Amino acid sequence: MIGRFTRRRFLQAGATAAAGLGVAGSLALPQLAPGIARAADKKFTIALSNSFIGNKWRIEMENVFKAALQMEPFASQVEGSWFNSGNDVSKQSQQISNLIAKKVDAIVVNAASPTGLNGILTQATQRGILVVSFDNIVTAPSVLKVNTDQVEFGKKLAQWLVDKLGGKGNVIMVTGVAGTSVDLDRNKGADEVWKANPGIKVVNRYTGMWDSSTAERNTTAILPSLPQIDGIWCQGGTDGVLKAFIAAKRPLPPTAGEAENGFRKFMIGYDGHKVDGISIGQPPFLSVISLELARRVLAGTYPKKDITIPFPYVTNDTVKVGETVFPDLPDSFFADFTDSGPDATVKMCIDGATDGKACPGELNVKLPPA
Repeated sequence: MIGRFTRRRFLQAGATAAAGLGVAGSLALPQLAPGIARAADKKFTIALSNSFIGNKWRIEMENVFKAALQMEPFASQVEGSWFNSGNDVSKQSQQISNLIAKKVDAIVVNAASPTGLNGILTQATQRGILVVSFDNIVTAPSVLKVNTDQVEFGKKLAQWLVDKLGGKGNVIMVTGVAGTSVDLDRNKGADEVWKANPGIKVVNRYTGMWDSSTAERNTTAILPSLPQIDGIWCQGGTDGVLKAFIAAKRPLPPTAGEAENGFRKFMIGYDGHKVDGISIGQPPFLSVISLELARRVLAGTYPKKDITIPFPYVTNDTVKVGETVFPDLPDSFFADFTDSGPDATVKMCIDGATDGKACPGELNVKLPPA
């Protein structure tokens, strides 16, 4: 799928569900890039190569990317495009090859494989194209990386469960899209915690594809064979897992999961069912941070280096209606669509994340001091 935005009208953060985005992050970099000389009326060409559009997080991530392209400073400086490859490494590689042939200035990549795209992306950098990899990152050394710490993500969820269960109990693990760097790293982090706490037994490990419907269906299938489940560790689709428990008339055990709005509704007891939980978000606005990093590196105003941003999280004690959970929005909505506080890296509006509607004001993406 290919999309293009050349309009200059102001938007603050969103777009439709069917197109692709990129991600960005913040960290000081050691050496400023020389930048690309460009005429005042010529825009940088920055393309998003997205491996997978099969869940709400990816849709939301693309929405905010496309919205950013319509806002200053991007509207007057960047011509953007986006491509989705259906989680097919060969197709994504071919799309990137086409972008190389078009001589785009930068490619922002959410990859289908941590290694499968290394060859084509290295080829891009050798031809002078800036490549920024985010979320599901690649291992190619010439590519800039923007992400949260995914191993720590898995560890934090697991350690919270260990503490809640007193170091003993039966836990299910609901994993993500197999073969991606995020899935591998989150599982690695959790497994390190389980190994250090042998009283915790992982009684089933199955994929939820980071999708609520898939997670609900697969959880429904395994529940009859597991009469005792004391805790849930879930990479994504957490609200679907809990709905399967409710449908089976099972109690809701302590749950460590992602930032789905539906999960956080359970944390506040919105529909009468309440769960004790921790909710960690992989920010959809990683795409916008990556876009800003690419723009500034191309302009020669920011250095080149990998970036790691902190992941937002809430517990039952800190979740807040209207800030980190939204009762009037769909369960599948990812609540961490925007950053908050005085040091916020990106501030988005809800309409931007859900529908691509314009928000007032300029989009200010904070990267750390260069």
